[in-house]
Amino acid sequence: PDLAPILWHSFGVISALLQEIIYIYPLLSPPSLTAHASNRVCNALALLQCVASHPETRALFLHAHIPLFLYPFLNTVSKTRPFEYLRLTSLGVIGALVKVDDTDVINFLLSTEIIPLCLRTMEMGSELSKTVATFIVQKILLDEVGLNYICATAERFFAVGAVLGSMVQTLIDQPSVRLLKHIIRCYLRLSDNPRAREALRQCLPEQLRDPNFTACLKDDMVARRWLTQLLMNVGHGGESAGLQQPPLPGQ
Repeated sequence: PDLAPILWHSFGVISALLQEIIYIYPLLSPPSLTAHASNRVCNALALLQCVASHPETRALFLHAHIPLFLYPFLNTVSKTRPFEYLRLTSLGVIGALVKVDDTDVINFLLSTEIIPLCLRTMEMGSELSKTVATFIVQKILLDEVGLNYICATAERFFAVGAVLGSMVQTLIDQPSVRLLKHIIRCYLRLSDNPRAREALRQCLPEQLRDPNFTACLKDDMVARRWLTQLLMNVGHGGESAGLQQPPLPGQ
């Protein structure tokens, strides 16, 4: 449990870890990252995730702007395994930051380009990368500052809404309960904003109102409850009836 403070306060350790990260920047474009180089930098990222997760070092980690060193990795588009592993591990560091509900973290991330980078991964990453990126967007939305930021302009709202919608379309052929659950939670949180709620009445994917599409949630009562609430919020309450729990015998 004390590894993070030891890493942070030991002379030269963080500098060495950042050196590992910067060393592979030239391999990002044109994409020439090998599995060995990817594994090596991902080991450094795992140690940085430890620092990002620890309450004693999280604020120091942010104040040093260390997440910005990871953004070039999230900006890559190559779908080879070394790049996918690099993106996923980088997202894990950001995910560790947002796991704890801290408005300072959200304010920092919103001051950077994290939303467009997450949206890019949500569009083109593997299922696991998409899931972590969507979780990060979800946690940003769950903070009042994040919700207000994304709903402040139509451009921001529709950028997020378009990617969520395209992900739902992808899930028709490649179902993932875990990913769908995060998508529903993002939509539900967006529906808490009056202007976004009005827009969602028009642009919520029709698949979310299709019992056949949402049947995969039958064993996830939390996700079913979120979806029922979402449909009620955007005025499709009658279509959520099929999502309710069946009555217990004798009721």
